[in-house]
Amino acid sequence: MAINTARLDRLISDSRQINRKKVRLILAQKRVYVDGVLATDIAQLVDQFSHVVMDNEVLQANQTHYIMLNKPIGVVCATKDKKHKTVIDLLAEQFDQDVLDSLHIVGRLDLNTSGLVLLTNDSRWSERLTSPEHKVSKGYQVTLENALTTDYIDAFAKGMYFPYENITTKPAILHIVSLFEAQVSLTEGRYHQIKRMFGRFRNPVIALHRYSIGSLRLDESLKDGESRVLNVSEVTSISS
Repeated sequence: MAINTARLDRLISDSRQINRKKVRLILAQKRVYVDGVLATDIAQLVDQFSHVVMDNEVLQANQTHYIMLNKPIGVVCATKDKKHKTVIDLLAEQFDQDVLDSLHIVGRLDLNTSGLVLLTNDSRWSERLTSPEHKVSKGYQVTLENALTTDYIDAFAKGMYFPYENITTKPAILHIVSLFEAQVSLTEGRYHQIKRMFGRFRNPVIALHRYSIGSLRLDESLKDGESRVLNVSEVTSISS
């Protein structure tokens, strides 16, 4: 989802029904500020989060939103779904509808996976987290049907080839927590990747829970279905 950008003269013209030729004069008269800075160029690009003021009247002041959610099993990572409750449904009591309508999901989890889900209306931030070139790691707690051995560690570290898609997974870190539990850290998110990697050992995944994205860990105080807004340090640290 791309950030919407537009020329400053178009934004002013559309928001106040002013002829674009008159906008040039308005700027020359030093009547417009963008993000607190005097605007002088009609071709200046502004986006949906630019704070635009003309004659001390706010023309645009959209806020960014960054939300952490503890997704339960049985909830879908979608904005709408006819069959299942969605992550947006879980936020309905906490946020206004206009905020909910602006949100998109950063890194989806499937129906039967629980844990950390991020939602935002800032696509530059979400693209920074999901772009393969930035290699942001995701941490998962995995519960398995059969016992683990050290063979898993090397196999995950080397990557696995899947002939159907003709791809080899990127190296992943596997840490054995107990006989039937492991923590897996990976930088990609292919379809059912973790379940399929353990499937190579014919070891079914019983439970899958994401506890981290980059440096951000799921707030342990959040119960299933609960959410909170990220603070400034969390927003900047995870995307730095």
